[in-house]
Amino acid sequence: MELREETVRKMLRQVYDPELGVNIVDLGLVYDIRVEPDRVFVRMTLTTPGCPMHDTIAGGVRRALTHHAAGRKIEVDVVWEPRWSPEMMTQEAKEQLGFF
Repeated sequence: MELREETVRKMLRQVYDPELGVNIVDLGLVYDIRVEPDRVFVRMTLTTPGCPMHDTIAGGVRRALTHHAAGRKIEVDVVWEPRWSPEMMTQEAKEQLGFF
């Protein structure tokens, strides 16, 4: 199976922010996905700097991709710029969290 950005994004919808109960894609936490011959690279953020779920969420990304990475290294880069804001969420996530 060819691994493409769309496939990776779909797999990342299985990774949830445990505090909010919404997947990281719909929360708008995933900034960049690159599938390269030797690695899968994900640049993402968290809802707040110093988030206690940092390792849990980054580990969830690695676990979600490992089975389909076909031997590629999985790199997760957690960044703080641009800073996350609720406007980055999908409409579905806003509705789930009660944003109107």
